[in-house]
Amino acid sequence: MALMITAECINCDVCEPECPNEAISMGEDFYQIAADKCTECVGHFDQPQCVQLCPVACIPVNPAHVENQQSLMAKYLRLTLISA
Repeated sequence: MALMITAECINCDVCEPECPNEAISMGEDFYQIAADKCTECVGHFDQPQCVQLCPVACIPVNPAHVENQQSLMAKYLRLTLISA
């Protein structure tokens, strides 16, 4: 279940540096999350860091990218092996 940032984002810059997979970047109007890089922090933390820190709670699960814990862990392993 990759996460997404909604239009309620205030561009506070809190989430982007906290993403261990570098999945968050500035979009045209507000931050966005690359679904192919988002593991919801599986493999890094117990909870998604961006969700924990967001002051306006604008980071829900992306319904277009529903994944289970196993697929998130597989994505984490693929991402960390590629970057190693």
